[in-house]
Amino acid sequence: MDNETLKVIRSRTSLRTYAAKPLREEEENAIIESALLAPTAGNQMLYSMIIIRDQEKKKKLSKLCDYQMFIQDAPLVIVFVADHHRWFDYYRMNGVKRYAEKHGLSFTSPAEGDLMLAVEDAMAAAQNSVIAAESMGIGSCYIGDILENYETVKELLQLPDETFPIAMLCYGHYKQEHKKVFRKRFDRRFVVFEDSYRQLQKEEYEQMFAERAEKEFLTQNKYAAKNYAQQFYARKTGASFSKEMTRSVKEALKAWTGK
Repeated sequence: MDNETLKVIRSRTSLRTYAAKPLREEEENAIIESALLAPTAGNQMLYSMIIIRDQEKKKKLSKLCDYQMFIQDAPLVIVFVADHHRWFDYYRMNGVKRYAEKHGLSFTSPAEGDLMLAVEDAMAAAQNSVIAAESMGIGSCYIGDILENYETVKELLQLPDETFPIAMLCYGHYKQEHKKVFRKRFDRRFVVFEDSYRQLQKEEYEQMFAERAEKEFLTQNKYAAKNYAQQFYARKTGASFSKEMTRSVKEALKAWTGK
């Protein structure tokens, strides 16, 4: 099956180098408006979008996100923030705590479940913006490293406690000479199940990773890894930036829940 929307989805890849031209106002507005139209839990819109205009802040975010300096060159940078602060401000301003006490209801600060719901809202908005951008010939790149260095990012963006920067996106036009490189995904039989989770067997894991292991595993590597799994763990999952991400998220959870 094919249509214009599916073509856009299939044609998208992450873009880390951008043409030296700004987005037009109508293009930026279309990206933002598309994000705001994303699905949202109970129409609460549990997220905020912070557009980074200040070039110095772009530079700081580039360094904070593992020195990915292309971030500072992106014509448009938006941080998507999981946000319960807005609703709880509204509750506090309208006597909800006193109301709850009077009627035997508990009144608590945002908890872990509220964070997960806000994350869902924020990521739905982010992905809507990505597809909208691609449909206009504007590339994008997710920056997951915004999860790191929570305290510094919080201060830089003046984030209140009941918020959490969950994703950052860079947008820009493709360079004329840019050639897209499509990275193959895992076969659907390893990812898509029916009615319940299915535990993969050893042979299936070997099949699942065979192509990546063949293309990406280096027999001579700086990690002294003997196979692709060891190499990938050393490079990603067990790397120092992953440890920092975990530490940072724990601090963000403390600020979110007040615990």
